[in-house]
Amino acid sequence: MAFSKPAFLAHLKTLATPALRRPHRRHLPPPSSVSLRLLSFATPEEAAAERRRRKRRLRIEPPLSSLSRPSASPPPPKPPSSIPQNPNSPKLPEPISALSGNRLNLHNRILALIRENDLEEAALLTRHSIYSNCRPTIFTANAVLHALVRQSKYSDFLSLHRFITQAGLAPNVITCNLLFQTYLDCRRPDTAMEHYKQFINDAPINPSPTTYKILIKGLVDNNRVERALELKEEMAAKEFAPDPLVYHYLMVGCAKNSDADGIFKLYEELKEKLGGVIEDGVVYGGLMKGYFLRGTEDAAMECYEEAVGENSKVKMSAVAYNSVLDALTKNGKFEEALKLFDRMLKEHNPPKRLAVNLGSFNVIVDGYCKQGKFKDAIDVFRKMGDYRCGPDVLSYNVLIEQLCENGLLAEAEELFGEMSEKKVNPDEFTHVLLMDACFKNARADDAAGYFKQMVDSGLRPNLAVYNKLVDGLVKVGKVDEAKAFYDLMVKKLKMDVESYQFMMKALSEDGKLDEVLQMVDQLLDEDPIIFDEEFQEFVKEELRKEGREEELGKLMEEKERQKAEAKAREAEATEAAKRSARAAVASLLPSKLLGKKEEEKDLANNTSAEANAAPSAIENANAGKEESIEEVVAENSASHDVERREY
Repeated sequence: MAFSKPAFLAHLKTLATPALRRPHRRHLPPPSSVSLRLLSFATPEEAAAERRRRKRRLRIEPPLSSLSRPSASPPPPKPPSSIPQNPNSPKLPEPISALSGNRLNLHNRILALIRENDLEEAALLTRHSIYSNCRPTIFTANAVLHALVRQSKYSDFLSLHRFITQAGLAPNVITCNLLFQTYLDCRRPDTAMEHYKQFINDAPINPSPTTYKILIKGLVDNNRVERALELKEEMAAKEFAPDPLVYHYLMVGCAKNSDADGIFKLYEELKEKLGGVIEDGVVYGGLMKGYFLRGTEDAAMECYEEAVGENSKVKMSAVAYNSVLDALTKNGKFEEALKLFDRMLKEHNPPKRLAVNLGSFNVIVDGYCKQGKFKDAIDVFRKMGDYRCGPDVLSYNVLIEQLCENGLLAEAEELFGEMSEKKVNPDEFTHVLLMDACFKNARADDAAGYFKQMVDSGLRPNLAVYNKLVDGLVKVGKVDEAKAFYDLMVKKLKMDVESYQFMMKALSEDGKLDEVLQMVDQLLDEDPIIFDEEFQEFVKEELRKEGREEELGKLMEEKERQKAEAKAREAEATEAAKRSARAAVASLLPSKLLGKKEEEKDLANNTSAEANAAPSAIENANAGKEESIEEVVAENSASHDVERREY
């Protein structure tokens, strides 16, 4: 195909123009054969056809320029933070910088509730905020958890801890420490150590020195000194600095086991690790106990002078003073302990100098009680507030127990009344102490009142406490009151066989066999497994005293009949539901898909017989139908819709 003459002349003129005279325009590639042909088309239709042909060719064979183009460079690797991680791997806890903005405002609001002693509202607000736009930090949750532990609300602590864990709030080392302390305070050291093992193996964070202090102290309190010594070695293996407070806890544990050699061995080991000089006086109380155990009282008092003498260079904190006070009080040196306590009160100048704390008052109160000076013990106990030391529920329980055991129930109840004024919530043990004391003083109604107050306040008495109450009420002839508490607690406690039988025997001896049978009826409905042959024989023996043993057999037969009827009704309802589903499907799907060819044959065979039937009979049969064909179809369609939604 050739160039047209005007186009060819124009092209030659363009080539002949000097480069400097040409207008500035984009450089064009030399004309190819395709572009030359485009210039020779006479009509627009031919040019459009050629363009379509070029597009088809380019789709099949890409131009060489695209093949020679350098390939694009690979995308840069993603930073480690953007790489998706395993969702099952433990999450790292949030840093302290996360506590800002609205989350900081929420934190301060919850702290205000804690200061007002409204722990229930603080825990509730923490729960509600977990799934809100302002999610609390782990530091906010730790504040609430620590307040619950401080007030011995361990069940509430475990509930909130389980909630925040399931909500995906990553715990930090403080959260784990509080969990360890809770189980150790609840006398469950094995559970605490299981959680510690899981923490060491799986947690993305490391234990702190406080972790080992809590574990070692808790193990010593639970008489697990050997395991506490092993943790001391683990602490050294992790290259933690030797802590005199840890050695103090271990020395106290050795003193409980009357192991004087163990005390001195620990003292020498700490002295060696600290370069031969121990400036912290916290270990001197344990060292004094070691000397007292060996019977060398003079050496113990020399150690006392070295620790608190006028020329002493030992640093004595409140904990160190308390260890010395305890050593003096428990070894017949109560007068020296009182002198030291007076000196501590004079030195106490918060916040500059903290020489006494709650433990100091507890030691002196316990010493006064052992001396039989209960009035002085109560006076010292009430002076705590003057030195900015608030008593906790444990302090109240120790003093109330001493007063109850020595026949001072009125003074104990007076202290119990003061607890609400001090914003200290009594626990289960407080109520049990007063309940037992009331039974001993022939005040069964007051004892029942303390139990009811414990239940109404949201506390959870265990089965042993319930058995104490019922036993005390039955002994004074208050069977009806005991039965009322049984009806109250049977829904909250897992009763054992002895508890059931005790209540039944009390009712039987009171001539209330109908209530015994009611208990059996309820037991067969709720826990029939526990009603074995031995239990049945016990009930028959009680009924036999009145000649009514056959009523138990009738009751059990009636229960079996009711169960059989209920099972039959359930099976019938299930079968009816299946029939309804099959009918719904059959009304909408072809019969060939359901394999009902045999039913169609039966229908064809019966057609002739139905044709011979009298028309009147057909009319009578149809007259009894109240539903039209349209209603049946509508019902079947609705049933099918229900089935479709279920699947």
